Amino acid sequence: MRRLPAALLAVPLLLAACTPDVNADPLGEPLTEDSAEAAPGSWLYQLSGYEDGTLDAVAAAPQPTAVVDLARDGGDGYWTAEEIGALHEAGKTVYAYFTMGSIETYRPEYDAVAASGADLILNQWGDWPDEYFVKYWEQDWWDLVMRPRLDQAAAAGFDGVYLDVPNAYEEIDLATVPGETRETLARKMADLVIAADEYAGADLAILPQNSPELIDQDGYLDAIDGIGIEELWFLNADTPCDEDWCAENLDNTRAVHDAGKLVLAVDYAADPANKAAACAHYAEEGFWGAVAGVDLDTVYDPCQ
Repeated sequence: MRRLPAALLAVPLLLAACTPDVNADPLGEPLTEDSAEAAPGSWLYQLSGYEDGTLDAVAAAPQPTAVVDLARDGGDGYWTAEEIGALHEAGKTVYAYFTMGSIETYRPEYDAVAASGADLILNQWGDWPDEYFVKYWEQDWWDLVMRPRLDQAAAAGFDGVYLDVPNAYEEIDLATVPGETRETLARKMADLVIAADEYAGADLAILPQNSPELIDQDGYLDAIDGIGIEELWFLNADTPCDEDWCAENLDNTRAVHDAGKLVLAVDYAADPANKAAACAHYAEEGFWGAVAGVDLDTVYDPCQ
């Protein structure tokens, strides 16, 4: 997960993609067996810093698939149907980014979430001082955050939603949720994704980011149209991903791909040799890919 707090939203931020064919047709939803086997394309990933508060730079970029924040300012300045329609006219498939297992203090729903009688807010995420894990399984979370955001994405005409922080089930301090275990929290995260899919129906594709091991949960793989996955080969930044969990993530991501789902992979590297290596991996695996600097503060060239 790579996001900026509200104080940095004015900084230009665009992650461009890295795959062998930047002119490949975007994979829309629903995915089919034929489309999943098509040559992988490139994607860009911009969560803030939109130039002049517009998506013009996204529209002009060569990548056919884009992930952008649900809002232009990280708050309630939501993209309009006209603006997302302009991306479609430019040949883009567009996914709306938001978190499903946490809440940032600068989001417009934060005050309502904090005031909820369900005590939704849990421990702060150490890596992200403006972000707190939540009781994502509570009805109040669905009513205050998930459903309104899904509605907003559909109303704006996004092709799907890119749901971050499914790994909340691993990061929540168990002392704050007596009676819960990692296993019960994983099941509840899978249930939330399934609920999002059932609610969205054919209007929105569902792409969680990371935690590919959740495919072991009954119903999860059927509920998703694809997955976003970070750091399969390089960590922040230019550090080879050689931990055991790197291999596990790759195996589970391959299983998602083998099931005919879209894979949007992103690695963080600046060294040309590492960029080339990541690009080669994407081509070998058949993943859509992006290689970026960890700050996500510029447009990155697609793989050559």
